[in-house]
Amino acid sequence: MGKAATATGVPGELQRRLGVFDAVVIGLGSMIGAGIFAALAPAARAAGSGLLVGLGVAAVVAYCNATSSARLAARYPASGGTYVYGRERLGDFWGYLAGWGFVVGKTASCAAMALTVGSYVWPGQAHAVAVAAVVALTGVNYAGVHKSAWLTRIIVTVVLAVLAAVVVAALTSDASETARLDAGGGASFGGVLQAAGLLFFAFAGYARIATLGEEVRDPKRTIPRAIPLALAITLVVYAAVAVATLSVLGGSGLGGAVAPLAEVVRAAGSPGLVPVVRAGAAVAAIGSLLALILGVSRTTLAMARDRHLPHVLAAVHPRFGVPHRAELTVGVVVAVVAGLVDVRGAIGFSSFGVLVYYAIANASAATLTAAEGRPPRLVPAVGLIGCLILAFALPLTSVITGATVLAVGAAAYALRRTAATRAH
Repeated sequence: MGKAATATGVPGELQRRLGVFDAVVIGLGSMIGAGIFAALAPAARAAGSGLLVGLGVAAVVAYCNATSSARLAARYPASGGTYVYGRERLGDFWGYLAGWGFVVGKTASCAAMALTVGSYVWPGQAHAVAVAAVVALTGVNYAGVHKSAWLTRIIVTVVLAVLAAVVVAALTSDASETARLDAGGGASFGGVLQAAGLLFFAFAGYARIATLGEEVRDPKRTIPRAIPLALAITLVVYAAVAVATLSVLGGSGLGGAVAPLAEVVRAAGSPGLVPVVRAGAAVAAIGSLLALILGVSRTTLAMARDRHLPHVLAAVHPRFGVPHRAELTVGVVVAVVAGLVDVRGAIGFSSFGVLVYYAIANASAATLTAAEGRPPRLVPAVGLIGCLILAFALPLTSVITGATVLAVGAAAYALRRTAATRAH
């Protein structure tokens, strides 16, 4: 009884425990997280009166990415997400580049989410709280993905309840009748695209479902159902919250808000909800951090199996059935970054890496045949073009940093291949 059984009986493979509901909940925990509490304000500053247009653009690109990812995940139900898809459909380099961008970008996102927890729970000791959160959630993931899914289910329930309270308070207040839905100026095309790129960061959690392809039951049916369902629920929630915040604060007020949802309930005449919203933001960040660590460790596992990362990280725990060395390594790196550096400015870099990741996913999906479940041809085409446009519409510093990190990864890949060739 000491060793956990796997669906295939092959040693080293992960256990298939998750159904559609658990997969959807993990996706919601990734998407409906700290992003909705923080992303609206910078997006409003970028888009002005075009905030909702930016949200719509992000939604279209996210839908294309979700559809492409779902078809690919059904075809390749293994841990690693686009790392696996790019490798199988486009070649080893493209899979590696997707995995590199995901691991590096999402590691920065993990640290940012941890610091978000700290800033809401204990602002004066944000770094210490961040490190403690990383340690605790790494322990939860280490104990098994099924336990992670249960905790995520609780977190999603709490966050949805808080967001519902914000929407109701906003739309039933007198302030909603007088707020102006402008941003103090018209929307520029570039501003709308930049807002879409920033808002896309909050949508990107459905990748977590695909990276769990080796741990869901009947992945060919479960993943294609779970990804669009999680995305659809998230779109409805985000749209409702965006309309509610605009109805109370107006575009100008939202763009200048530090903690927009807390300011919404205060302006709506419900100051008693402010601490509830702050607590909800902390819980949401914990949910995002939990799912992020889960996804990064699985991609690390897949890359370690192919020796793009140290092979020692490919071990699966004989009792818990999780990639324990990958999870501990990711946890240590994130804890160090969260303890030493303020990485909130790295959100743009993370968005760049994630958009490149999905560009490769769409390019991979375009190579599927009809017999392999290819999506309508327009879907991966729009997804690929949309990802590249949004990536390069981000702030220039984010583009430069992201491109540099990807170039470093590509150089490391070339050096490894050269060394391998010489060895043979």
